[in-house]
Amino acid sequence: MAKHGKKYQEASKLLDKSKSYSPEEAIELAKKASYARFDETVELHLKMGVNPRSADQQVRGVVLLPNGLGKKTRVLVFTQGEGIKLAQEAGADYAGADELIKQIEGGWLEFDVSIATPDMMPKVAKLGRILGRRGLMPNPKAGTVVPPQDLPRVINEARKGRTEFRLDRTAIIHLPIGKISFDKDKLIENLAAVVEAIVKAKPSGAKGQYIRSASLSTSMGPGFNLDITSLLAVSGLLGR
Repeated sequence: MAKHGKKYQEASKLLDKSKSYSPEEAIELAKKASYARFDETVELHLKMGVNPRSADQQVRGVVLLPNGLGKKTRVLVFTQGEGIKLAQEAGADYAGADELIKQIEGGWLEFDVSIATPDMMPKVAKLGRILGRRGLMPNPKAGTVVPPQDLPRVINEARKGRTEFRLDRTAIIHLPIGKISFDKDKLIENLAAVVEAIVKAKPSGAKGQYIRSASLSTSMGPGFNLDITSLLAVSGLLGR
Protein backbone atom coordinates (compact mmCIF):
# COMPACT_ATOMS: atom_id res chain seq x y z
CA MET A 1 0.00 0.00 0.00
CA ALA A 2 1.37 3.41 -1.00
CA LYS A 3 2.24 5.78 1.81
CA HIS A 4 0.68 9.23 1.79
CA GLY A 5 2.80 12.34 2.19
CA LYS A 6 2.86 14.73 5.12
CA LYS A 7 0.37 17.14 3.54
CA TYR A 8 -2.17 14.36 3.03
CA GLN A 9 -1.66 13.10 6.57
CA GLU A 10 -2.19 16.63 7.91
CA ALA A 11 -5.35 17.02 5.84
CA SER A 12 -6.62 13.66 7.10
CA LYS A 13 -6.67 14.99 10.65
CA LEU A 14 -9.90 16.80 9.67
CA LEU A 15 -11.52 13.44 8.91
CA ASP A 16 -13.45 11.41 11.46
CA LYS A 17 -13.75 7.98 9.87
CA SER A 18 -16.51 6.97 12.27
CA LYS A 19 -18.75 9.83 11.16
CA SER A 20 -21.03 10.38 8.17
CA TYR A 21 -21.21 14.01 7.11
CA SER A 22 -23.93 16.09 5.50
CA PRO A 23 -23.01 17.30 2.00
CA GLU A 24 -22.52 20.84 3.34
CA GLU A 25 -20.16 19.63 6.06
CA ALA A 26 -18.22 17.41 3.68
CA ILE A 27 -17.71 20.22 1.18
CA GLU A 28 -16.55 22.64 3.87
CA LEU A 29 -14.08 20.07 5.21
CA ALA A 30 -12.86 19.17 1.71
CA LYS A 31 -12.12 22.86 1.12
CA LYS A 32 -10.16 23.06 4.40
CA ALA A 33 -8.30 19.84 3.58
CA SER A 34 -7.29 20.91 0.07
CA TYR A 35 -3.54 21.41 -0.11
CA ALA A 36 -2.62 21.00 -3.79
CA ARG A 37 -1.21 23.93 -5.71
CA PHE A 38 -3.74 23.43 -8.51
CA ASP A 39 -7.52 23.81 -8.49
CA GLU A 40 -8.52 20.30 -7.43
CA THR A 41 -11.59 18.53 -8.77
CA VAL A 42 -14.27 17.64 -6.24
CA GLU A 43 -15.34 14.04 -6.77
CA LEU A 44 -18.39 12.02 -5.72
CA HIS A 45 -18.13 8.25 -5.22
CA LEU A 46 -21.27 6.14 -4.84
CA LYS A 47 -21.40 2.47 -3.88
CA MET A 48 -24.54 1.14 -5.52
CA GLY A 49 -26.78 -1.71 -4.41
CA VAL A 50 -26.89 -3.35 -7.83
CA ASN A 51 -25.11 -6.22 -9.55
CA PRO A 52 -22.84 -4.86 -12.31
CA ARG A 53 -22.85 -8.29 -13.98
CA SER A 54 -26.63 -8.29 -14.42
CA ALA A 55 -27.99 -6.77 -17.63
CA ASP A 56 -31.11 -5.40 -15.92
CA GLN A 57 -29.13 -3.66 -13.16
CA GLN A 58 -26.90 -1.36 -15.18
CA VAL A 59 -26.77 2.29 -14.16
CA ARG A 60 -25.81 4.74 -16.87
CA GLY A 61 -26.80 8.20 -17.99
CA VAL A 62 -25.85 11.85 -18.34
CA VAL A 63 -26.37 14.94 -16.23
CA LEU A 64 -26.04 18.61 -17.11
CA LEU A 65 -24.31 20.28 -14.17
CA PRO A 66 -25.94 23.67 -13.52
CA ASN A 67 -22.60 25.29 -12.68
CA GLY A 68 -20.37 23.35 -15.07
CA LEU A 69 -17.11 21.60 -14.24
CA GLY A 70 -14.84 24.61 -14.09
CA LYS A 71 -12.71 23.62 -17.04
CA LYS A 72 -12.71 23.89 -20.81
CA THR A 73 -14.15 20.74 -22.35
CA ARG A 74 -12.53 19.70 -25.62
CA VAL A 75 -15.19 18.29 -27.93
CA LEU A 76 -14.55 15.93 -30.85
CA VAL A 77 -17.27 15.06 -33.35
CA PHE A 78 -17.17 12.07 -35.71
CA THR A 79 -19.21 13.21 -38.69
CA GLN A 80 -19.02 13.94 -42.40
CA GLY A 81 -20.53 16.17 -45.06
CA GLU A 82 -22.85 18.84 -43.70
CA GLY A 83 -22.28 17.54 -40.18
CA ILE A 84 -18.71 18.89 -40.19
CA LYS A 85 -19.91 22.42 -40.89
CA LEU A 86 -22.63 22.18 -38.22
CA ALA A 87 -20.17 20.86 -35.65
CA GLN A 88 -17.57 23.56 -36.38
CA GLU A 89 -20.15 26.34 -36.24
CA ALA A 90 -21.36 24.99 -32.89
CA GLY A 91 -17.85 25.23 -31.46
CA ALA A 92 -16.51 21.67 -31.70
CA ASP A 93 -12.73 21.56 -31.29
CA TYR A 94 -12.39 18.74 -33.82
CA ALA A 95 -14.79 17.47 -36.46
CA GLY A 96 -14.20 14.92 -39.18
CA ALA A 97 -14.25 11.29 -40.17
CA ASP A 98 -11.48 8.98 -41.39
CA GLU A 99 -8.63 11.36 -40.57
CA LEU A 100 -9.67 11.61 -36.91
CA ILE A 101 -10.07 7.85 -36.64
CA LYS A 102 -6.53 7.36 -37.97
CA GLN A 103 -5.14 9.89 -35.49
CA ILE A 104 -6.79 8.10 -32.57
CA GLU A 105 -5.53 4.72 -33.79
CA GLY A 106 -2.08 6.29 -33.70
CA GLY A 107 -2.45 7.20 -30.04
CA TRP A 108 -3.82 10.75 -30.17
CA LEU A 109 -6.44 11.41 -27.47
CA GLU A 110 -6.45 15.18 -26.91
CA PHE A 111 -10.18 15.55 -26.24
CA ASP A 112 -12.59 15.13 -23.33
CA VAL A 113 -15.90 14.26 -25.04
CA SER A 114 -16.64 12.53 -28.32
CA ILE A 115 -19.91 12.74 -30.22
CA ALA A 116 -20.88 10.94 -33.42
CA THR A 117 -23.60 11.01 -36.03
CA PRO A 118 -25.24 7.59 -36.66
CA ASP A 119 -23.71 7.19 -40.13
CA MET A 120 -20.22 7.24 -38.58
CA MET A 121 -20.76 4.55 -35.96
CA PRO A 122 -19.77 1.56 -38.17
CA LYS A 123 -16.35 3.19 -38.59
CA VAL A 124 -16.08 4.47 -35.01
CA ALA A 125 -16.91 0.99 -33.66
CA LYS A 126 -13.36 -0.20 -34.34
CA LEU A 127 -12.12 2.36 -31.82
CA GLY A 128 -14.07 0.64 -29.05
CA ARG A 129 -11.02 -0.82 -27.31
CA ILE A 130 -9.26 2.54 -27.27
CA LEU A 131 -12.16 4.84 -26.39
CA GLY A 132 -14.33 2.46 -24.35
CA ARG A 133 -11.96 1.95 -21.43
CA ARG A 134 -11.42 5.72 -21.20
CA GLY A 135 -15.11 6.56 -21.20
CA LEU A 136 -14.81 8.38 -24.52
CA MET A 137 -16.84 6.10 -26.79
CA PRO A 138 -19.95 7.71 -28.32
CA ASN A 139 -23.06 5.88 -27.18
CA PRO A 140 -26.76 6.35 -28.00
CA LYS A 141 -27.74 5.63 -24.37
CA ALA A 142 -25.50 8.45 -23.21
CA GLY A 143 -26.93 10.81 -25.83
CA THR A 144 -23.65 11.15 -27.70
CA VAL A 145 -24.82 9.56 -30.95
CA VAL A 146 -27.18 12.05 -32.53
CA PRO A 147 -28.36 13.16 -36.00
CA PRO A 148 -26.53 16.16 -37.51
CA GLN A 149 -29.32 18.62 -36.64
CA ASP A 150 -28.85 17.84 -32.93
CA LEU A 151 -25.09 18.45 -32.92
CA PRO A 152 -25.30 22.13 -31.87
CA ARG A 153 -27.40 21.26 -28.81
CA VAL A 154 -25.22 18.36 -27.66
CA ILE A 155 -21.97 20.27 -28.25
CA ASN A 156 -23.33 23.22 -26.26
CA GLU A 157 -24.35 20.92 -23.40
CA ALA A 158 -20.91 19.28 -23.37
CA ARG A 159 -19.27 22.66 -23.01
CA LYS A 160 -21.58 23.70 -20.18
CA GLY A 161 -20.86 20.64 -18.06
CA ARG A 162 -22.66 17.65 -19.52
CA THR A 163 -21.23 14.70 -17.62
CA GLU A 164 -21.71 10.98 -18.18
CA PHE A 165 -21.98 8.54 -15.29
CA ARG A 166 -21.62 4.79 -15.46
CA LEU A 167 -21.47 1.87 -13.05
CA ASP A 168 -18.05 0.22 -12.94
CA ARG A 169 -17.23 -3.45 -12.38
CA THR A 170 -17.20 -3.01 -8.61
CA ALA A 171 -20.68 -1.39 -8.53
CA ILE A 172 -19.26 2.08 -7.89
CA ILE A 173 -19.99 5.32 -9.74
CA HIS A 174 -17.22 7.93 -9.76
CA LEU A 175 -17.80 11.39 -11.19
CA PRO A 176 -16.69 15.02 -10.79
CA ILE A 177 -19.04 17.70 -9.46
CA GLY A 178 -16.85 20.79 -9.93
CA LYS A 179 -13.69 22.47 -8.66
CA ILE A 180 -12.62 23.16 -5.09
CA SER A 181 -12.57 26.89 -5.96
CA PHE A 182 -16.35 26.83 -6.54
CA ASP A 183 -18.57 28.40 -3.91
CA LYS A 184 -20.13 25.83 -1.59
CA ASP A 185 -23.62 26.58 -2.94
CA LYS A 186 -22.51 25.88 -6.52
CA LEU A 187 -21.00 22.54 -5.51
CA ILE A 188 -24.21 21.66 -3.64
CA GLU A 189 -26.30 22.49 -6.73
CA ASN A 190 -24.09 20.31 -8.93
CA LEU A 191 -24.18 17.51 -6.35
CA ALA A 192 -27.98 17.67 -6.18
CA ALA A 193 -28.27 17.47 -9.97
CA VAL A 194 -25.95 14.44 -10.09
CA VAL A 195 -27.78 12.48 -7.40
CA GLU A 196 -31.16 13.27 -8.92
CA ALA A 197 -30.01 11.99 -12.32
CA ILE A 198 -28.60 8.79 -10.83
CA VAL A 199 -31.79 8.10 -8.88
CA LYS A 200 -33.86 8.67 -12.04
CA ALA A 201 -31.61 6.16 -13.81
CA LYS A 202 -32.47 3.42 -11.30
CA PRO A 203 -32.71 0.17 -13.31
CA SER A 204 -35.76 -2.08 -13.20
CA GLY A 205 -33.76 -4.94 -11.68
CA ALA A 206 -32.49 -2.94 -8.69
CA LYS A 207 -33.69 -4.33 -5.36
CA GLY A 208 -33.17 -3.12 -1.79
CA GLN A 209 -31.15 -0.03 -0.96
CA TYR A 210 -30.14 1.64 -4.23
CA ILE A 211 -27.33 3.89 -2.92
CA ARG A 212 -25.50 1.98 -0.19
CA SER A 213 -22.77 4.46 0.64
CA ALA A 214 -21.29 7.70 -0.63
CA SER A 215 -18.16 9.75 -0.15
CA LEU A 216 -16.82 13.08 -1.32
CA SER A 217 -13.18 13.92 -1.90
CA THR A 218 -10.87 16.15 -3.88
CA SER A 219 -8.30 14.96 -6.42
CA MET A 220 -5.57 14.71 -3.79
CA GLY A 221 -7.42 14.78 -0.49
CA PRO A 222 -9.08 12.28 1.85
CA GLY A 223 -12.63 11.02 1.32
CA PHE A 224 -15.44 12.16 3.62
CA ASN A 225 -18.29 9.68 4.10
CA LEU A 226 -21.69 11.17 3.31
CA ASP A 227 -24.89 10.60 5.22
CA ILE A 228 -27.29 9.08 2.66
CA THR A 229 -30.39 10.65 4.22
CA SER A 230 -28.81 14.13 4.06
CA LEU A 231 -27.59 13.46 0.52
CA LEU A 232 -31.09 12.60 -0.70
CA ALA A 233 -32.58 15.52 1.20
CA VAL A 234 -30.25 18.00 -0.51
CA SER A 235 -31.32 16.54 -3.84
CA GLY A 236 -35.02 16.77 -2.95
CA LEU A 237 -35.35 12.97 -3.25
CA LEU A 238 -35.94 11.94 0.34
CA GLY A 239 -38.91 9.61 0.58
CA ARG A 240 -39.02 8.71 -3.10
